[in-house]
Amino acid sequence: QVQLVESGGGLVQAGASLRLSCSASGRTFSQRPMGWFRQTPGKEREFVARISRSGGLSLYTDSVKGRFTISRDNAKNTVSLQMNNLKYEDTAVYFCAAGGLVSTAKPRNSSDYEYWGQGTQVTVSI
Repeated sequence: QVQLVESGGGLVQAGASLRLSCSASGRTFSQRPMGWFRQTPGKEREFVARISRSGGLSLYTDSVKGRFTISRDNAKNTVSLQMNNLKYEDTAVYFCAAGGLVSTAKPRNSSDYEYWGQGTQVTVSI
C-alpha cells in the first residue's frame, strides 16, 4: 500500500513559479515510476510528467516541456514538480500518482498508475 500526499499548490500570476511536492509512504517507492497528472472541471485527467524508478528518465506532455521539471528523491520518498513560467492554462488540480511494480508500455495513461494523492489546486491568474 502506498499513500501519497501532495503539497505546494496555490494562486500565482502568469509567469511565476511553483514547486509541487508529493510525499509517499511505504517501502516500494523506489520500485515505482511516479507521475503527475492534472484535471480541470468537466475534463479527463491529463498526463503531465513521469519519472522512472531511478530518476534517470523523464517524460513530459508537450505543453509543459521546457517549463516543468519532475524529480525524485528515493531516500526521502518524495517526488516533485518544478513549474516555471506558469500560464493560465496550467490552472488545474494536480495529482501525484505511483505506477506499478511492473513496467508498462503506456506511461501516459492514468489507468497504469495504482495509487493517487488527493490533489492540490494550482491557479494561475492572467
